[in-house]
Amino acid sequence: MPEVTVVIATRNRRASLERTLHALHAHPAPPAVIVVDNCSADGTPDMVAGSFPQARVLALGRNAGAVARNHGVAAATTPYVAFADDDSWWAPGALTRAARHLDDAPRLALIAARTLVGPAERLDPMSAFMVQAPLGVADDLPGPSVLGFLACAAVVRREPFLACGGFDPVVFFMGEEARVALDLRTGGHGLAYCNDVVAYHHPSPDVGDGTAKRLLALRNGVLTAWMRRPARVAVAETARLLRAAGADPAARRAAVQLLQRLPGALVRRNPVPADVERELRTLAAMEAAAGYSTAPH
Repeated sequence: MPEVTVVIATRNRRASLERTLHALHAHPAPPAVIVVDNCSADGTPDMVAGSFPQARVLALGRNAGAVARNHGVAAATTPYVAFADDDSWWAPGALTRAARHLDDAPRLALIAARTLVGPAERLDPMSAFMVQAPLGVADDLPGPSVLGFLACAAVVRREPFLACGGFDPVVFFMGEEARVALDLRTGGHGLAYCNDVVAYHHPSPDVGDGTAKRLLALRNGVLTAWMRRPARVAVAETARLLRAAGADPAARRAAVQLLQRLPGALVRRNPVPADVERELRTLAAMEAAAGYSTAPH
């Protein structure tokens, strides 16, 4: 598959990553794979080098969070890059279909895949929302327009992704997709949900702290607002978090971390144009009506 490289960022998830690499290398035409290791202490780079010599390993000297993926994209030599996590992988044929869509649609810069979760292959809630085409379907795109994606199940056109800066260190992890999506859309690129491009996501039920994830979502939603939303929206989001901090320990921790990271967000502040902001408001209204949220935006 000469047009697509799979980039996987990982940290201390050796067993899970091994399963993902086995799944990718079982494809009839295995894709090129770059594993970016976020300073793991469990021997992940050695495992990849020993068991999957076809894969390239970039071992970082520190945990770079989501920014690790940028290193993989920069190292790729193909025009398109598919992201996977150490607990997700692509269905056979999915990347061929993604490359065909990108070949046929010059404006298309990102494909959000249909994501099937767990052994039961349950449709991810974000996929279920996107397939409803809340932003319509543009004539020059292969599926419904979107303003978000799951980083474990997306294919990007390499050059626009790098040009917009990729994932940034301000949010670090959790909700890191939001600013990338907004910047691609602001740059005139298309983002589309493609139902025929399928990814599998098998998150471990015993990995991850729900409170910690909620804290990161709260913090990063406000940081993203300061980077890309109108001041009134950023102020309102900040005030909402501060009100929640009065009774919620996780919100208090999020507020403290927000203050620590806010200078970095303000340095990167560049509000989206009015048409993109209108699309965000449209999405927010439809998500509220459906009882679902793709936040943080």
